[in-house]
Amino acid sequence: MATSNDIKNGLCIKFNYDIYKVVEFQHVKPGKGAAFVRTKMKSLSTGRILENTFPAGHKIEPVRIENRKYQFLYNDGQDYHFMNNEDFDELTLQKEMINAPQFLRDGDMVDVVYNAEDHTPMSCELPANVVLTVTFTEPGEKGNTATNTLKPATVETGAEVRVPLFINEGDKIRVDTESGAYLERVNVY
Repeated sequence: MATSNDIKNGLCIKFNYDIYKVVEFQHVKPGKGAAFVRTKMKSLSTGRILENTFPAGHKIEPVRIENRKYQFLYNDGQDYHFMNNEDFDELTLQKEMINAPQFLRDGDMVDVVYNAEDHTPMSCELPANVVLTVTFTEPGEKGNTATNTLKPATVETGAEVRVPLFINEGDKIRVDTESGAYLERVNVY
């Protein structure tokens, strides 16, 4: 059994009959009163974000997890199908279990988080950022790089991303999968 002093980013714990992953935490020691740990946790079953405060020394129940690499095969409209490249085991997940399904392309590698105790998949996580090709956007104008104005652009997966005015169709861009924000243009030579 662990205590709230052992909380760190990425730790999975059982809380309120569900399994949560710690996204953010802060140890607080006020000048007056007892110390506590302020956390922001994400439910691995529903994807809901929960903020909670644990008193210092509070008992928590950590959950052992395993990350396994899977390759995205296809989306049949409802479910997403993946394959383990080592043993060719296929896995079907619902959209709610994937952190950014709008950025998945056929053949992309993802991490599937498993509960190590009962070997059930809990969530699917894309890399922190992905490189995608812009398939449609309004034409850019030369010299329009001084302002921070953004325009909508559709990428190859069908998702819409806000990009700077100088981005054109066919450009490759890096997108943050957590926020869906444009990061940079990628030069491919």
